[in-house]
Amino acid sequence: MTPAFADRFAAISLDELVAEAELLTRVDRKYLLTAADAERVLAQVDDRTRVLEIDGERGSQYGTMYFDTPDLLSYRLAALGRRRRFKLRARHYVDTDAAFLELKTRGSRGTTVKDRIPSDAVDRLTAEGRAYAAEGIAALGIAPAVVDELVPTLHTAYRRTTLLLPEGARATIDTDLEWADVQGERMARADLVIVETKSASRASSLDRLLWRAAIRPVGISKFATGLAALRPELPSNKWSRVLRTHFDAHHALAA
Repeated sequence: MTPAFADRFAAISLDELVAEAELLTRVDRKYLLTAADAERVLAQVDDRTRVLEIDGERGSQYGTMYFDTPDLLSYRLAALGRRRRFKLRARHYVDTDAAFLELKTRGSRGTTVKDRIPSDAVDRLTAEGRAYAAEGIAALGIAPAVVDELVPTLHTAYRRTTLLLPEGARATIDTDLEWADVQGERMARADLVIVETKSASRASSLDRLLWRAAIRPVGISKFATGLAALRPELPSNKWSRVLRTHFDAHHALAA
């Protein structure tokens, strides 16, 4: 279901969006807010904003499987703020049934690299996928053998709406958030919305609307924050404020 806020905007195609706002060099800001606050802020977005429309749909369903070792090496590297870290996920564009294996790495100089290859599997690693991941992980100085230990760990699902703001900045609005880990824990949060803005350098008009509503950027990772919420025994100081504010234990739903 397309969020109501998107109905008033003119449509833009994917090709037009890429041509007008590819934003290869950009500043990303993430916000986590209640659905009520999101509705209130998004109602103020400039009417000249356009919304991505594909095959008549103004929103796309995403499913993502994250891979980690049994002792959660990828999660722990992020939780402990290690300069060299990685995140491996299979992203499934449900509406078109396209899938990609994506590797995101952060090196010793703090630079982040995200790359991806097409994938036929969304819930397991193929031999080709492991070879692809091993090459990227080895570049960090992490033993390539770690790739042999990677297993499906956490699945996330959400609906994404993409906006092109009048000044050329982009924004994604993720709703209907769900998490499920391999231990059988589940969490559905229809009451939360993740907004991410992507601008060349200056704050976008949506950033300023959020700031005026006293909503500030937060450090949130669907993988790390979701896993920490489902498994409270994990080290999670990096996301403690977000967890305390938005992810109380009673929100976790039994499988």
